[in-house]
Amino acid sequence: MVIDTGLGPETTRDILATSNAFIDHWKFSFGTSMIYPTEVLRNKLDLLRSHGITVYPGGTLYEACALDRQTPQFLDTIKHLGFNAVEISDGTIDLTRADRRAAITGVLERGLIAITEVGKKSPYRRLAPSDVSDQALEDFEAGAHHVVVEGRESGIGVGLYDEHGEIDLRAVDEVRTALGDLVDRVIWEAPLKKQQASLIRQFGVNVGLGNVSPRDAVALEALRARLRFETLEPIVARARIRSRALRDYCHG
Repeated sequence: MVIDTGLGPETTRDILATSNAFIDHWKFSFGTSMIYPTEVLRNKLDLLRSHGITVYPGGTLYEACALDRQTPQFLDTIKHLGFNAVEISDGTIDLTRADRRAAITGVLERGLIAITEVGKKSPYRRLAPSDVSDQALEDFEAGAHHVVVEGRESGIGVGLYDEHGEIDLRAVDEVRTALGDLVDRVIWEAPLKKQQASLIRQFGVNVGLGNVSPRDAVALEALRARLRFETLEPIVARARIRSRALRDYCHG
């Protein structure tokens, strides 16, 4: 999942030309989709959907509308504009379990994909790993297709990351154990390369990673393919790389 803070149409086209195969979700960060000229936004959404990408506004926009008691109107507008998914979160506000479930139901009733985010944006309100997994399980049960674990666009001092951006692997493992096979539908917000590399080593190359800069999608794919130091080095001493794509490339 890439996070878009306001890319123009031509830049978006250029990124898709090199990275379309590696991008599954495209998030219009925080409330930026409300700032776009409407026609520009619609055209950009049409372009992204034509490439098979799931597109949705950041959860902060949902939270602002929920505070104003405009959730149904917000969901109708999102569908009308051309988004095909909605992110439900309470990173800044507080939602009751009933409100959260009702929001997911409202998304599904409109034929949209429900994606939820678990965690708080404030470094002083971090959730325990058990709270993260409990909320994720409830969201999946309510119909969420993916659950995003909070990491913000900085990846520092928030969620499962400390003040240096290092990930708490014990907490990650606790969440993984609690979720079982559902962990494959988790997107870990990991904007920093060292976080991405750590999660790839922890879960394997297909781990869901989010809040990646659109311009870094190719670089991240190289990381997954063990074509960068951070993921190549740990396996060099153990085994020879067996990659058909790499052999084909080397042999022209």
